[in-house]
This record gives sequence, structure tokens and C-alpha cells, in this order.
Amino acid sequence: MNWIALFVCLIVSIMLSAAAVRFLIPVLRRTNILDRPNERSSHTAPTPRGAGLAMVPIAAGLWIAIAVMAGNGQNDALIWIAMGALLLCALSWIDDLIGLSPLVRFGFHVIVVAVLLSRQPSELLYFQGWLPSWADRLAAGLAWVWFINLFNFMDGIDGISGVETAGIGLGVITMAAFVPALVGLALPAGVLVGVAFGFLVFNWHPAKIFLGDSGSVPLGLLLGWFLLELAAAGYWAAALILPIYYLADATLTLIKRLSRGEKIWQAHRQHFYQRAVARGLSHGYVAALIAIANGLFIALAVASLFNVMMALVGAAMLTGVLLLILRGRAVRP
Repeated sequence: MNWIALFVCLIVSIMLSAAAVRFLIPVLRRTNILDRPNERSSHTAPTPRGAGLAMVPIAAGLWIAIAVMAGNGQNDALIWIAMGALLLCALSWIDDLIGLSPLVRFGFHVIVVAVLLSRQPSELLYFQGWLPSWADRLAAGLAWVWFINLFNFMDGIDGISGVETAGIGLGVITMAAFVPALVGLALPAGVLVGVAFGFLVFNWHPAKIFLGDSGSVPLGLLLGWFLLELAAAGYWAAALILPIYYLADATLTLIKRLSRGEKIWQAHRQHFYQRAVARGLSHGYVAALIAIANGLFIALAVASLFNVMMALVGAAMLTGVLLLILRGRAVRP
């Protein structure tokens, strides 16, 4: 792995992201593009929304630059994924401004994912031959669309999306350090880590700006691609472990809301992390707790290279403990 190039990608993306987000904050305030508190909100003051407008073009531009500088066809996927992220950023910004129906949003997510998967080699299997090729591609598409939406659903308190983006990105870099076949993922992952850190400078509690759908949706697309790439390379356990808290919180909350007959696309405060904040834990404390858990998940992802079952059991136990902490009676630290 070229550690110098990775370091440069990280520093450049941090600086560009922080500068762009800082520039965007007063622009959004002047144009009155604010997320105003309501009964379902976890914030108490009107806050600019739309940091994705700064972060996603930077991430996409750097991904395209990485692909171009590589000078071969192996990185064409980066260009396609970057273009897909830009498209979803634009669509989601429209949604942030005027609101689109859930069906329209979901339809665009499906179309973008379908197009991106169609650009993948036909012989590529994400589920290691456990499914017929057509079912493999269908299951991968459904999983990708679900991840895009759950990442959007989970963006509900200060710091959480930046922490999760950085956590998964660092996990991919760590896996690439142990597995030479994954080294091509390191620089793009470094870009996302840097973009997330630059955003966190202004999104840590109390947040000066929110990500908005223009950020959470395309970031879900980019992170989901990393997880599918891990699975396709045979490291499906790591692909499950790195985002396991998000998967568990979003999926369990969705099942609970479906059982109550609620409209799952509407905003709410029922996620485990939201309930922890409602019970007294600060945004920063909860985000830091998830960041610490992500560090342990990265270690378990590496452990899966040596013992898959042990790593999966460890990740499941750690996730259960984290959910119990967030759900339990919280006292302000």
C-alpha cells in the first residue's frame, strides 16, 4: 500500500471538505435553507442543512482524479460510482428543498443502483456462488438500496453520520493493509474518511450545519459500494461487521415501526441512538460511543480474516451491548 499517497488523499480531502463546508454555512443561512426544530427533531435551534453539497462533489471529484491518474480500465468503476453519487446528491438536494414523494426517491435509488451494477463484470458474484448469478445481482441491488436508505434514516443527531462514514472508511483501509487484493480501495476510502473529518469539524455537537439528504443518500451509495466490494472479494464477514451497528439499529427500528403500522418513511425519534439522547445522553457522548464501537468493529473485521465465526459472534455481542447501553436508563455524563 502506498501510505504516502493515502496520507496525501486524507489531508487534501480534510482541508477541501472543511473549507467547502465552512463556506457553505453562511450561504445556507442567507438563503434561509434551515432545518427547523419540530417534535421529531433532536436539535433545538434552526440549523443550516445541506453539507452534502460541499462534501459529495469533493469526494466524487477526488475519486475521478484517482481513477484518471491510475491510467487503466480497472478503476473505471470509481468514475461510474462517483457520477452516481453526484446524481443522487442533486436529486436529494431537490428533495431537501421541495420534498419528493417516497416513491420517487426510492425509484431513483433503484435506477441508479441498477445502472451501476450493470457496469460491473457479469461474472462478478457478491455472494460467493451461494446464489444463481441473476439472484446474486438482484440481492446485491436490494442490499445496496437498503443501505442507502438506512444510512439516510440514521442521520438523526450531531456527529453520527460523520463518525460512521469515517469508521467504515477506516475499516476498509485497515482491511486493505492486511489484504493486498483490496489495496485499490484504500485511496477512495481515504478520501471519504477525510471528507467525513472535515465535515465533523462543523457537525460535532452543537452542530453548525447538518448533512441533509444531499449528503446522507450519496454517502450511503459510496459506502455501500465498499461493502459490496469486500463481499465480492470474499470478505463478506467484514462487510457485515463494519456497518453492523447501523444495520442493527435501522433494521430493528424498521421492524418495530412496521409492526405498529407506522409510515416508515416519516421522520421519528425511535432509533436507539435517538432514544439515548431523549433520555439524557448528549449528542457528542452518543457519537463518541459509536466511534469507540466502530474501532472495535474494525478490529473484529480484521479478526474475521483468521476466524470468521469468532469475529461474527464478537460483533453480534458488541452490537447487543451497544444497543442495550443506548436503550437503557441514561444519565447525562
